[in-house]
Amino acid sequence: MWRKSSHGNSEGGACLEVADDFPSLVPVRDSKAPHLAPLLFPASAWAAFDGALRSDS
Repeated sequence: MWRKSSHGNSEGGACLEVADDFPSLVPVRDSKAPHLAPLLFPASAWAAFDGALRSDS
């Protein structure tokens, strides 16, 4: 199941969606182009990215 980023644009602008159903991978896609293949990131790399974003806010 895909979920939208909480930082997405509520006016239909740029927004990322992630799928949480995979323990070792994090699929990421553009909500405006769900028909395109998602980017796949190792869960550890996504956790590091997410942590870095959270520490900057």
